[in-house]
Amino acid sequence: MKVLLFNGSPHKNGCTYTALEEVANTLEEEGIESEIYQIGTGSITPCKACYACAKLGKCIINDDDVNNFVEYAKGFDGYIFGSPVHYGSACGGITAFLDRAFFVSFRSRKGVFEHKPAAAIASARRAGTTATLDQLNKYFTISQMPVISGRYWNMVHGATADEVKQDLEGMQNMRILARNMAWHLKCREAGEKAGIPMPKKEETVFTNFIR
Repeated sequence: MKVLLFNGSPHKNGCTYTALEEVANTLEEEGIESEIYQIGTGSITPCKACYACAKLGKCIINDDDVNNFVEYAKGFDGYIFGSPVHYGSACGGITAFLDRAFFVSFRSRKGVFEHKPAAAIASARRAGTTATLDQLNKYFTISQMPVISGRYWNMVHGATADEVKQDLEGMQNMRILARNMAWHLKCREAGEKAGIPMPKKEETVFTNFIR
């Protein structure tokens, strides 16, 4: 079993990374592999809402790493997406990236994320964490993904990586989150071995409110 940890911050080893690193260390203790994916500092084009992915099986935009990520993400059993807080919400890079990644998965019927557990982490100097978590969790709940929680909302505080390490409650919650993720994955594996089937699929129905 393997969990993909997504660092949505442009800072490779900053505050968000520090929180994800604590998660990774605890997952390792639980016998779960993990890998931190860095979004980097390159430009990420926002979704054009062209729906070409439904026909192409991938995003029509090819000047960033979204398509490669969607294919790569197939090989993981769970996901934790971390973002710094920018203007009271998730940063622009992760928003543009995940808008397209999740839309491609849905519209192209790739089923990359469906029914796999996920969690969001927010990192802030001071405020905006709960709004950021609400925003990120919407990617999961529209994709039929079980949302994994900690004992508190999944957030850390600090302006630097060293300050985040001093947020003892926040770092403890990262460890609790990791153990909850590991427990869920082990329960799912046990269920599969016991022959419990996945939920029945239905064709998507779209209902417009104005006709």
